[in-house]
Amino acid sequence: MKTKVFLIAISLSIALGSIKAQKGIDTGTLYGVGEDSIRCLMHISMFNPFAASGNFKDAYPSWRIVYDECPASNIGIYLHGINIIKWQMSQETDPAKKEALIDDLMKLYDDRIKYFGKDPRYRKDDVIFRKSREYYQLKGENSDHQLVYKWLGDVIEEFQDKTLPNALMYYMIASYNLLQGDIENYKSQYINDFTKCSDILDVQFAAAAAANNEKETNDILSCKKEIEANFATSGAASCDNLQTIYASKVEENQNDLEFLKKTMNLFQHVNCIESDVFIAASEYSYKIEPTADAAMGLGLKAFKNGDYTTAEKYLTDALTMTDDSGKKASCYFLLAAIALEKKQYPSVKQLCQKCLAENPNLGRAYILWASAYAAGAKNLFPDDPVLNKLIYYAVVEKYEKARQVDPSCAEEANKQINIYKQYFPSKEDLFMHPSLSGAETFHIPGWVNETVKIRR
Repeated sequence: MKTKVFLIAISLSIALGSIKAQKGIDTGTLYGVGEDSIRCLMHISMFNPFAASGNFKDAYPSWRIVYDECPASNIGIYLHGINIIKWQMSQETDPAKKEALIDDLMKLYDDRIKYFGKDPRYRKDDVIFRKSREYYQLKGENSDHQLVYKWLGDVIEEFQDKTLPNALMYYMIASYNLLQGDIENYKSQYINDFTKCSDILDVQFAAAAAANNEKETNDILSCKKEIEANFATSGAASCDNLQTIYASKVEENQNDLEFLKKTMNLFQHVNCIESDVFIAASEYSYKIEPTADAAMGLGLKAFKNGDYTTAEKYLTDALTMTDDSGKKASCYFLLAAIALEKKQYPSVKQLCQKCLAENPNLGRAYILWASAYAAGAKNLFPDDPVLNKLIYYAVVEKYEKARQVDPSCAEEANKQINIYKQYFPSKEDLFMHPSLSGAETFHIPGWVNETVKIRR
């Protein structure tokens, strides 16, 4: 390897000859002029093969010369430079010198943007994302979150809805970390950041889905899940917090349709659609432009006021206005809740099934379904009190499913399971009953139409 690289260097030296020397960094040229140009090309030919083969020790001297003297000459300076500096870190035992090398690595990313930032193959937002990820990995608990927040904030300001999803995700990681350091004073900014990034990702997802780009849609969804998971556990996403922050803003912006839509979308993200703010935003929005979100808000208001006929009208309208699974699930859930209030128990089951077809992880739908069974199926076997108790198997199964698909429902589900287990038929009941003795399962007929496992 060394012999080959040496021969390449000699050949370059002979071919280019002797011209007045000037470094590339001084002249703004790729390689410099004269002997410095020869020197740059020679050392490029030397460090690239060494670095590519993982021989960072031999690559370093030539890489350092090229980086210092002709930094615009070759993208390999930056692609290999990351590994070269990391190799230096692995060899260093002095903590202060390791910190200095981290600074060198961050500067390397900045210089890559400076000299190759306009190359469409190496997007600036991708480079800054990688820089931020590297920074967090190396600095750990000593990370300056404000620094990362500024790096990525500038990128989002520049690229807007073209910003790469990973850059948006790391921006929200930085914002989340800042929130944890000062939750009371930072929660409003964190919520604004979440709204901004969520809106961008929604636009990107719609475009990727329309283009049938499966890889891109999966990448976007992965980032959305990370951002939404952090938001849900942030401490800033409670309905009370959002109500306090947005109540006056909605009143001030009641004629701003874009603001109202964003507000409704945010409240849906965190399942706060029963909030007065969501309902108010829905009313103002519907007056300007009837949409599924606005209709759903008006339907919810009517439901809370006990006006079920009006509620059903708005929620049915909302279903015709959207193809969004999450919104359709919310509408079906509210219609099921209305049916429960009206004691239309078979309809509750049907609507919960439609709801879960749109969102299989909505545990509250299983809880509503269980409530319908408990309330409406007590007289399936009016002449057989033992068989009539079997409905409680189905009730408990639905509560168990609720906590399985949605951990946020676990506390409520466990409470109800403990209540309804008390109504199971006893071992003596099962032993003495001719239809149940020795049976493993039993089919409950009628509108319930479920086969339950016998629990002994």
